Amino acid sequence: MSAPHEHGGNIFAIARSLGLPPEAILDFSASINPLGMAPGVASALAASLPNLLHYPDKGAVELKERIASYHGLAPEEVAVGNGSTELIHLLPRLVAGAGKRALIVAPAFAEYAAALERAGWEIEYFHLTKEDGFALDAARLKERLALGYDLLFLCNPANPTGILTPAETIWDVIRLCRASGTFLALDEAFMDFCEEASAKELVRGVPNVLLLRSMTKFFAIPGLRLGYALGAAETIASLAALQDPWSVNTAAQVAGVASLADEDYRTRTRKLVAGERAFLAGELARYPQLRVYPGAANYLLAEILSGGTAKDLRGYLMPRGILIRDCANFEGLDGRFFRVAVRLREENLKLLEGIGTFLSKRY
Repeated sequence: MSAPHEHGGNIFAIARSLGLPPEAILDFSASINPLGMAPGVASALAASLPNLLHYPDKGAVELKERIASYHGLAPEEVAVGNGSTELIHLLPRLVAGAGKRALIVAPAFAEYAAALERAGWEIEYFHLTKEDGFALDAARLKERLALGYDLLFLCNPANPTGILTPAETIWDVIRLCRASGTFLALDEAFMDFCEEASAKELVRGVPNVLLLRSMTKFFAIPGLRLGYALGAAETIASLAALQDPWSVNTAAQVAGVASLADEDYRTRTRKLVAGERAFLAGELARYPQLRVYPGAANYLLAEILSGGTAKDLRGYLMPRGILIRDCANFEGLDGRFFRVAVRLREENLKLLEGIGTFLSKRY
């Protein structure tokens, strides 16, 4: 079994180690909406407190209806979970009747492998390369799928690279999976930042595909743990049958409904993130020691070409109250890669100042 994977966003433990309050730390290691929760979420949560005396709505009916309306789907095509991670860990059981051999497109989120390892699956990786800009080549994937896999994990936009695979390539992947008998888990955890590129219409009614979404990132409620899956009604029913009862609590359901109700918040988020992502990428690219990869979500992947490692940079920034994501333990990356979230301008400037000072000390 692989070594334990450390996620970003471990702000409370870091704050304790530094002797600082959590609010004194700028966390660029977790890619959360810099605007915070939608304005109506806090009041909706406060109003829901009396309902905590009762069990949650087991079927999360109102939340499913709101998600379905948001995506133009039917409620039967939606399953909700305790974060998308719960659903990821259910997938090996959902597909278990077919076999136990999985392929993961890498670099990739470590929970795919963690879920598969826990279920005793055989895991292989389909590596994308920096020389190709971490772009997915469907023709090369076709050759690999011919070897026979029961489950394929693909993230779009990719985590941690941020690369967006175009819809025509995703459609090729869907067709390849159908032809090879491979179940496709398409993780769109960060797709809310570029919703127009979602494959939700491509996968509608296709039984061997499940599209995963998260409300942690765009809607900034990671502490409440909320995610969902979109897919054919029969696939969604089979997935829901595997879930523990009441896996999504009342507060998470209320926050999800309130988040999706605020269209202005979504518009402001996309505009802010697109602008700050472009600013941050442009400023980072000024340093000849760095290579910045073009992201489509609320984070950027950068490679240190010279002057140290991501571990060195993280170690320099952390005592200064700035956290970044060292990507050395992502399959397919090494110690030169780091990921930073896109935050507000003032915060991004502090990050850039810290990175600039670190790099200047190396020459």
